[in-house]
Amino acid sequence: MKMQTRQSGFTLVEIAIVLVIIGLLLGGILKGQEMITQARIKNVVNDLNGITAAYFSYQDRYKAIPGDDLAANTRWNTFAVVAGTGNGQLAGLYMDAPGAAPPGVANESLLFWWHLRAAGFVPGPTQGQGAWSQPTNAVGGILGAQTGAFTATTVGTPLTGNVVCTSNIPDKIAGAVDSQLDDQRSSSGNLRSLQAGGNVTANAGDLAANYTETGNQQYLMCKSI
Repeated sequence: MKMQTRQSGFTLVEIAIVLVIIGLLLGGILKGQEMITQARIKNVVNDLNGITAAYFSYQDRYKAIPGDDLAANTRWNTFAVVAGTGNGQLAGLYMDAPGAAPPGVANESLLFWWHLRAAGFVPGPTQGQGAWSQPTNAVGGILGAQTGAFTATTVGTPLTGNVVCTSNIPDKIAGAVDSQLDDQRSSSGNLRSLQAGGNVTANAGDLAANYTETGNQQYLMCKSI
């Protein structure tokens, strides 16, 4: 007499429970990713607004532009701070590499951070390489300052005057930041953006009319101060 074995499987209830658990896990992951994205958007916006506020607070207190301040060396001689030229502009580029030796007037974009930190408007050391180094943004890019941006572009119009730039901004974050701070267009307004990854110069290519959200694009964003 043959013995027949009966294979047992999942019941419909058990399968339904498993599917519900998987759905909850996926929902939690997606929700967590969205929360991270929103936090990064907020951080990038706060960076741009915070540096703008620090710039004007410094200008109001000392009647000079941070980085370009002609009296910075006498004001903070304890820290051996280097003075700027006092011409109203920031020599150098937002992404200039901070060397071990203190920068000179050719790199006022680095002195910009040293003056702000010495004045207490930006946290950080007041001596050594960390004093004149740019901070990083929420996505690991550089936050820096310079005079003018996108001056070589043939699409859109360049930014004039002093600007603050932030690099490596993912497309989803870039579009949201421009929406909150400006006109939602990458080639117009007080905030302009170049589609490029890495810490590129602010004249690396043409501005695009609109942001493209593909999930694998990055932007360099510069805002008039």
